Amino acid sequence: MSDLPKCPACGSEFTYEDGGLFICPECAYEWSKDAGPESVDTKCVVKDAHGNILNDGDTVAVIKDLKIKGASSVVKVGTKAKNIRLVEGGHDIDCKIDGFGAMKLKSEFVKKA
Repeated sequence: MSDLPKCPACGSEFTYEDGGLFICPECAYEWSKDAGPESVDTKCVVKDAHGNILNDGDTVAVIKDLKIKGASSVVKVGTKAKNIRLVEGGHDIDCKIDGFGAMKLKSEFVKKA
């Protein structure tokens, strides 16, 4: 087996070498062979319920009925949120849902559409 390093961004072990760079096929992070640990960008990687990596601007679909705190309505399964924005914290997706407005969602309750 090879002794290539794990991806510093997402921790994937499926990295490969291309010229003077290491490349992660899962999150597309690239770093040089001679880069020290201080030069590693600790970018937050957000994955959906199925393990797909989410990016700003993606469209996601809700996979479970979600109760809205302080309201009597729910966000139904299959509701899509377009043009998401990733943020730090427990609710790591900022989005607008038609009929509900601006919301914060947890990535574990959505899938990439």
